[in-house]
Amino acid sequence: MDVPIKPRALAPGDTVGVVAVAAAVDAACLQRGAAALLDCGYRVKLSPHACERSGMLAGDDRLRAHELTRFFQDPEVKAVFAARGGYGSGRLLPLLDFAELARTPKIFVGFSDVTFLLNALFQSAHMITFHGPMVATDFAHGLSSHARCHLQALLSGSRTLEWHAAEVLRPGNAQGRLIGGCLSVIAAMMGTPWQPLFDGRILFLEDTGEKAYRIDRMLVQMAQAGVLDRVAGIVFGSLRPVDTSAQERASIAESVREHTCRLQCPVLGGIAAGHGTENLTLPLGVNVRLDANAGKMTLCEAAVS
Repeated sequence: MDVPIKPRALAPGDTVGVVAVAAAVDAACLQRGAAALLDCGYRVKLSPHACERSGMLAGDDRLRAHELTRFFQDPEVKAVFAARGGYGSGRLLPLLDFAELARTPKIFVGFSDVTFLLNALFQSAHMITFHGPMVATDFAHGLSSHARCHLQALLSGSRTLEWHAAEVLRPGNAQGRLIGGCLSVIAAMMGTPWQPLFDGRILFLEDTGEKAYRIDRMLVQMAQAGVLDRVAGIVFGSLRPVDTSAQERASIAESVREHTCRLQCPVLGGIAAGHGTENLTLPLGVNVRLDANAGKMTLCEAAVS
């Protein structure tokens, strides 16, 4: 892959576009989230179709793909934020012209089900993307000041950000381009034309609402596909089970230990990104350094130009 395309940095007063790419969006939550973005100092441009509904989705697939493309092409819009995740982003992949999107690269932010789009844009459009808070969920429900400052620093061009881990699962040091996101989505991308390239990457994995046996099944799938042996390092966020009992949490922790103990790469656990108590933004496609001995991941370069 050539050097990834870095989108332009986001500055106060710039216009942020908000597009619904997945599940149907609650209008009140969308408005609260938009107000929070305004408080961050940005102008906000909502997709006129953000509150469309087609069954459980925010409008039909072609409409959502068209809106995403339109906002990337809109010269007024400097960054595109997903309204929410839920389900449905993966349905857009065959409908997107990634070469066309690469002609107008922009900051694109989302997580959870939007993991499909984040990794496909990096893999197929060679564009840096951002695993971070969404408008009708995180912003609407109240993003912490730490997460907000972290997001704005990353999108404005900071080179000095760090993510600290709760535990070291395997010691060592590594450097590589960051990929990943929601574990269940990464597993669903396996074997498709949009499967991420894992070789030499730093792989981030997190999830929520899964049973311990399903977490183990997905890790088994990735291990048996050989991808865990090909990455340069692994960073886990929260893996919150649908059943929060101590036994279920212990089972998930044991699965993670089992599938990482034999690896030769460094492995960190419990960084504050994704479906956890705090959603710190991660730049996918950017070179990062894992220092498992110090229990942290750091930027090697700015994520924007």
